[in-house]
Parts: sequence; C-alpha cells; structure tokens
Amino acid sequence: MTELLTLHDPADPRLHDYTDLTDVQLRRRREPAEGLFIAEGEKVIRRAVQAGYAMRSMLLSAKWVDVMRDVIDATPAPVYLVDPALAEQVTGYHVHRGALAAMQRAPLPTVSDLLRAAPASAGAEQGRARRVAVFEDIVDHANVGAAFRNAAALGVDAVLLTPRCADPLYRRSVKVSMGAVLQVPWTRLESWPADIGTLRAEGFTVAAFCLSDRAVTLDELAAKRHGKLALLFGTEGAGLTPGALAAADEHVRIPMDAGVDSLNVAAASAVAFYATRPGAA
Repeated sequence: MTELLTLHDPADPRLHDYTDLTDVQLRRRREPAEGLFIAEGEKVIRRAVQAGYAMRSMLLSAKWVDVMRDVIDATPAPVYLVDPALAEQVTGYHVHRGALAAMQRAPLPTVSDLLRAAPASAGAEQGRARRVAVFEDIVDHANVGAAFRNAAALGVDAVLLTPRCADPLYRRSVKVSMGAVLQVPWTRLESWPADIGTLRAEGFTVAAFCLSDRAVTLDELAAKRHGKLALLFGTEGAGLTPGALAAADEHVRIPMDAGVDSLNVAAASAVAFYATRPGAA
C-alpha cells in the first residue's frame, strides 16, 4: 500500500511540481521543459491514469483520500497530504477540487505516425485517421480545451496543433476539456503551413474555415463526403494566416443569421465536427 506523507512546509522541495500554478508564463515554460503536466480533480486524474500517463505524485486534502483510494493503491507514486491552507499557499489558489496530480508527459508522435495510428471513426479503415482537426495559433487555453472536448465528443480521430498554439496539457486546458485532451490523439506540427503537404500526401482534403469569397458552405462541404478530411481553424482574432489559406484545398463558411459573421473558434469547431461526422446525412 502506498504510504501517505503529511507535509507541513510550503517550501518542501517535494512540492516543487505544484508551486505557482497560477503563474501562466512560468508554468508554460516549466511544464514542457520538466516533462510534466498537472491533472486537477478526481475525474481528470482518473482519465490521465487510464490514458497511460505515469504519475509523478499526488497532492490531496484528507477528505479526498477515501475517494481516491483505488488510484492511490494502484500507483507507486508518492501521495502528499496537505491541509487546504497549505495547498493554497503552494499553488497560489484555493484548490476547491481537493486533488491534484503531477503527471509525466509522453513523447509526441510524428504527424505521419499519428495519422496512421490514431483510432479511426466508425466505418474508417482500422488504425487510420479519417477526420482530423488542425488548429492554427489558438493561444487561449480555454478554447483549446473546449475544442478538444468537442473533438472527443464528435468523433474526430486526431488533433494537430501549429507551433504557436497553447499547450493542451496546461492545467486550464485539461480542466476545460474534462480530460478529453488526454483521450484524443494529438501532436504538434513542426513546419507550418508546409505541413499541409504532409496531410495531402496522406490523402486528406484540407478544409479551411474562413470568410473568403471562394468559400463554400459547411453543408456543401459535408455533401462531398471526402474520404479523409482535415478541418482547419484559425486563431481567435485574425483567423487563418494567408499562407494557410493559400495552401488549403477548400475554403468553408458556416452560414449565420442576425448579422453575425463568425463564432468563437471552439463553437465553430463543434458545428463543423457535427456536420462532417461520418454517416451524417
């Protein structure tokens, strides 16, 4: 049985993984460099473990010990018990969910390996992605988390992120996604927008969501029933870059009423994922 270690000193070096969680700039540098990410709350911790991520340690308040007992007993990682005041002092915020875990990041696959190994949606060739999402320069962690949750819920096989996208394993992204970032296969593109060529070489039609004059409607795109489809979404403000738009095979718009010209990127992705899901009429 894993030993529970009660800690009283916020400067204890064993708490290093959990320090200053509210300092976004610091954590964005530290977590990838140190190969960790933070899972917050019972459901997210369980999903991280189920997804195969190795646990470095767990930080709990006493009332969560019984709730997390099966996870505690299944991992050799140390479990630190702290009172809520000390947890807040270490992390920088009130840990109202009462449970945190420091998890080890896994190496990211190459784009080609991901597309060939990602779980396929219903009706697709086993072991090969059929429909993927590509997010360009989305910097808001909440939008990234929400988009991943949409992808998981609506059968997207994999997610590709350009180099400047926010970290999907940052605590807020993981939390907003309800752990979906731990379930949907993903990786980062390394040479953008040249990587669109890799998608095309793997048989994907690349559909860019934008308001260009050549854009077809989402319904028109869905009616074409492309065998492999990559849905490309741009950053929250400026949208897709000219290079990405020039390289895409299709430009697509979501028709709207009431003088609204666009949706939040996470909302737009949900609409697009639903309309293009395999088997959609």
